[in-house]
Amino acid sequence: MKNKQLSMNGKIMSLTFFIIVFSFLVAGIFVLGNIMNTKEKELGAQAMLIARTVGKLPEVREQLGSEETIAKRSATINQTVEGIRVINKADYIVVLDMDHRRLSHPVKSMIGQTSSTVDENPAFVEHYYNSIAKGELGNVVRAFVPVMNEKHKQIGVVVVGYSLPTVLEIIKSIRNEIIIATMLSLIFGAWGAWVLGRHMKKQMFGLEPHEIAKLYVERTETFNAMHEGIIAIDNEFTVTIFNNKARQILGVDEDDLIGKKIHHILPDTRLPEILDYNKPIYNKELFINHHSIMSNRVPIEVNNETVGAIAIFQDRTEVKKLAEELTGVKEFVQALRIQNHEHKNKMHTIAGLLQLGHYDQALDYIVKVKEQQEGITNFLDERIKNQNISGLLLSKINHGKELGIHVEIDMNSQLSYLPEKLGFNDFVILIGNLIENAFDALQNIERDEKTVLISIDQDEHSLSILVEDNGTGISKDSLDHIFQNGYTTKAQKNHGIGLYLIEDIVKKGDGTIEVSSTPGEGTSFFITFYL
Repeated sequence: MKNKQLSMNGKIMSLTFFIIVFSFLVAGIFVLGNIMNTKEKELGAQAMLIARTVGKLPEVREQLGSEETIAKRSATINQTVEGIRVINKADYIVVLDMDHRRLSHPVKSMIGQTSSTVDENPAFVEHYYNSIAKGELGNVVRAFVPVMNEKHKQIGVVVVGYSLPTVLEIIKSIRNEIIIATMLSLIFGAWGAWVLGRHMKKQMFGLEPHEIAKLYVERTETFNAMHEGIIAIDNEFTVTIFNNKARQILGVDEDDLIGKKIHHILPDTRLPEILDYNKPIYNKELFINHHSIMSNRVPIEVNNETVGAIAIFQDRTEVKKLAEELTGVKEFVQALRIQNHEHKNKMHTIAGLLQLGHYDQALDYIVKVKEQQEGITNFLDERIKNQNISGLLLSKINHGKELGIHVEIDMNSQLSYLPEKLGFNDFVILIGNLIENAFDALQNIERDEKTVLISIDQDEHSLSILVEDNGTGISKDSLDHIFQNGYTTKAQKNHGIGLYLIEDIVKKGDGTIEVSSTPGEGTSFFITFYL
């Protein structure tokens, strides 16, 4: 059976009682020490005052200076001094002559005897002082005063003693105050501990610390067990969650990431911008720490107040490779479909020429078609080193023929490799959307020649893409909005996302995009990526 853990209220109250008791103990030691020091000074001052008073009494001076017997002198002095001792509640008042003989003492048997106390010697050379001596009943504070005659000659010493109270006696004298103070402190301390514990437990949703610790461990292990990467930060950009999958996806090997600034871990992270925008961003592809991820970033709100942001993301590398392959296959299928359609038209043309007996014209037509097809195919194979993009361009050339649009590729174009942050799926989307936009611009205009010019130029430092058409163009007012998600000048639905995707890809690849357009004459898009 497990031992029942003490509740938080119980722990706080126990700690409070311990602190109060310990504080009273420490304070009591200092207070008692202070009381004893004060009492010692008070009794020392009182003893000195009485000793001086006794030393100046005429009876005492007269008897100390007389030639009478000790018995007669002591009888007179003791009678006078005892009255003063009783009135002032002194433990003893002793009058000594210059031979150190006692002429007064509360114990009559001690009268006439010689005192052998060491600390009284300075008093016989005219010194006034106090001292502490250990007596039978405890410590005694004593005052020593020399007695002088009219001629300022010392004739004796007066010693007055007061017993110092013990610690128990002091405690007994203030026991009522101690009891009241202790009870009030315990009562108010217990009440304060109960209120504090209740307030803290309310802030912790009624959970005990061990329950919170259990939840924290379970939460951490839950996040670590998830297949998605999860990173969360607070308003100070401090990491509060960084699960194992996020470490794996982003290649972060550091330990103890919790509590560190996100910029120190991932300088190129895009998570803090959610705190600036204060709105979620879903299904956004990002390139962070040389890794391509698909991210959902959402602000964290508590009581309608943003307290942080969380990013949930997946590694898109493998998925992206598969998507790129599928995209390439799709483009090749589209190209084959168009070629098949065009091939049928060509076969019909050849069949008609043969049926009419125009054999030479049929042969010339076959040779011409063969040269055209081989020319564009060889060009794409030699100059464009990516089959997916080659398939895309071939498909768009053939599709343009169906639409009555001449798609021209600059013969100086070349593409050897892609920028680090972009894959060929990005380029398929980018070039495909630019060409489709050009086709759309040429659909609604009457021209003898409808042309789309495509140029891809690459060197050691940059990669440039130019797509130019002689279509309807874009108005000056629309140029400022064409990259907004959903913005379109077309009446049909499901438009307005192509240029938004293009701009997103350009930003991801740290590129630039320039648009120039003249209504009624055409539009050109010029995109540059720096390698």
